[in-house]
Amino acid sequence: MRETTQPRTSRYVLAVGLVLLLCGLLFGYDQGVISGALSGIEEDFDPSTLVIEIITSWVTLGAMVGALVAGVLADRLGRRFTLVLASGIFVAGALLEALAPGTVVLVVGRLVLGAGVGIASVAGPLYGAENAAARDRGRMVSLYQMAVTIGIFLAYFADYLLIESNGWRLMLGISAVPAVVLVLVIWPLRDSATWYAKVGRRTDAEAVVRLAEPDVDAAARVDEIERGLASEQAASWGEVFSPTWRKPLVVAAGLAVLQQLTGINAIIYYANTIFAAAGFDSPTQQSLATLWAVGGVNVLATLIAVVYVDRFGRKPLLMIGSTGMLLSLLLVAGAFARLDEVTASDSAAHGPSNAGLLALVGMVTFIASFAFSLGPIVWTVINEVFPSHVRGKGVAAATALNWFAAWVVTQTFLSVVDLTSTSGAFLIFAFFCVVTLFFVHRYLPETKGRTLEEVQEMWTDPDALQQAISSRD
Repeated sequence: MRETTQPRTSRYVLAVGLVLLLCGLLFGYDQGVISGALSGIEEDFDPSTLVIEIITSWVTLGAMVGALVAGVLADRLGRRFTLVLASGIFVAGALLEALAPGTVVLVVGRLVLGAGVGIASVAGPLYGAENAAARDRGRMVSLYQMAVTIGIFLAYFADYLLIESNGWRLMLGISAVPAVVLVLVIWPLRDSATWYAKVGRRTDAEAVVRLAEPDVDAAARVDEIERGLASEQAASWGEVFSPTWRKPLVVAAGLAVLQQLTGINAIIYYANTIFAAAGFDSPTQQSLATLWAVGGVNVLATLIAVVYVDRFGRKPLLMIGSTGMLLSLLLVAGAFARLDEVTASDSAAHGPSNAGLLALVGMVTFIASFAFSLGPIVWTVINEVFPSHVRGKGVAAATALNWFAAWVVTQTFLSVVDLTSTSGAFLIFAFFCVVTLFFVHRYLPETKGRTLEEVQEMWTDPDALQQAISSRD
């Protein structure tokens, strides 16, 4: 029976939301801060180009390993304690970075910190999804992505404030502060009712339901959870990849990989060049442009997903956002084709201005489109589609693939530009937007308003699954 009275969000769920917010801040800050820290690292350590690339990108390798380990930890130790562990790992990595006497220790710190980010990127959204009511789940998990964008914005702001004083150690070290706050916030909270039910602690499960959903029958809700867990054992990796759960795995893995192959990291990475082409001459101007046009737009557009994901649904927002990303990438590719022509013909300095501004408009549109669609909603869907007994490992597998795809894009982008052109690289990203549109239309079921148990049952009912895939609500 669906609730007909005005739903209310409990203070406990708000506290869980704060946990997700802090997890996202950690992730986002780490993603954004390295761009400003690299100049100081180069000045102090004089690393080679290869070492600079390793310092920049190997955090994603640590995150990939952390994401895979997180599935086992989340199932065995619980979502809550796994987040406490991730915070400790993150603090250790941040301190190694800030105190590094050379590049070797710095790289180790990046790997350790990446492992903490990877664990939190699995356990955080999982903790939020399992503690939220169906009506709030999309908004809860989207809050994580919004926090990621806020973290990126804060990182850009820290870079802007500290770059002139070569404060790269402080840039990297202060990321330990929200990790410590995360431990303080989550320590008095409970684990999810789903995990308590899974390990046979029904009394604790009912207590969490009463805290998280005070307007529902706690015993009945736990009965529903236990029915989803009935006759289920902790899944092995073999079961996660078995034909039984192949459809939700394909959906989660496909979205996780396509989120990266459509070029978000490359767009952010190439921001300074685009701003320079548009007429932003000094590093300070470029930094401010990155702060507001990338960081600010990213935060504001993500608010759309947080507000509307449970009103409009996952599928419509993904289709609209992917279309916007496709059109904006075509605009950026066309602008760079024009810029390449101007450079080749040695035109006057005023030649690139209009093309550069078009590239700027295209990039801002891309960021906005991504921020209310593939950015947050991919994580919402990944945490919804798996049945409870394989959810921990399933989410971990999809998250690890996301990190791997991010590493591939980061490591190959400049090589692709050399082999083709900047315009050609963006056309490749546009192609993957087309693939995303087809994938979402053909394979993604709408999960809006369904409990996690209803989503689980959908995969074994072909008619219900097809109806959900065809749904436009």
